[in-house]
Amino acid sequence: MTRPLRLALSGASGRMGRALLGLLVGDEHIELVHAVVAPGSVHDGQPVPGSAAGFLRYAHDWLHAPPIDVVIDFSSPAALAHALDHCLAQGAALVSGTTGIDAALEARLADAARRIAILRAANFSLGVAVLTRLLREAAAALPDWDLEIVEAHHGRKQDAPSGTALALGRAAAVARDTTLEAAAVCSREGRTGERNEGSIGFAVVRGGDIVGEHTAMLIGQGERLELIHRATDRTIFARGALHAAHWLAGRAAGSWQLDDMIAAPR
Repeated sequence: MTRPLRLALSGASGRMGRALLGLLVGDEHIELVHAVVAPGSVHDGQPVPGSAAGFLRYAHDWLHAPPIDVVIDFSSPAALAHALDHCLAQGAALVSGTTGIDAALEARLADAARRIAILRAANFSLGVAVLTRLLREAAAALPDWDLEIVEAHHGRKQDAPSGTALALGRAAAVARDTTLEAAAVCSREGRTGERNEGSIGFAVVRGGDIVGEHTAMLIGQGERLELIHRATDRTIFARGALHAAHWLAGRAAGSWQLDDMIAAPR
């Protein structure tokens, strides 16, 4: 693509939206053309920081959006649904990190992937993408070893286990020919009895300003393998999302994964 990538942000005033805006300043390869915030937001109608000549203003809908190549969405399930509607209407690709999606929206996204390119991830760190691949291979190579996933995040995080921890567990479960729903153990308290063979345990830590840490422990007899990723800077997720947007632009319709991107020839 010789011209700049025409990009829109959904959830533009959130933590990830602000990180993305910071990275876009001075980027000659991307043109931010639309920035959506929640209806009633104090940012609605205000100039978008760093936009060319300050001409771009936050919007609460997609009504006057110009032509777009890719939408990056870090918002809410309801806002994601609106972004998806616009992508389908315009034939734009969609990169989304929104979690907490219900079955109905999951079905809509799966159906939409037959018409547009969609890449979704619970975590856009390229390091986590590689960690997921390594865990999948290790879980398959060591099928009888116990697997525990420990995650730590800041005290303001609303959900537990994290979407990334669940995605890691899901990848390991598939590698062992089972499902996360069948294998997951998300809480232990009191007299729990012996560990269930084949289960995938989750432990959660919350506190301070931890950006994100994930440890997958494969535990055998007399030895243990630990795969660890620690994030110390939130911009890694924004950089990964921008990388994904560039990669996804012009791709065929389908449900793409970060694993597809990191596996693609350079």
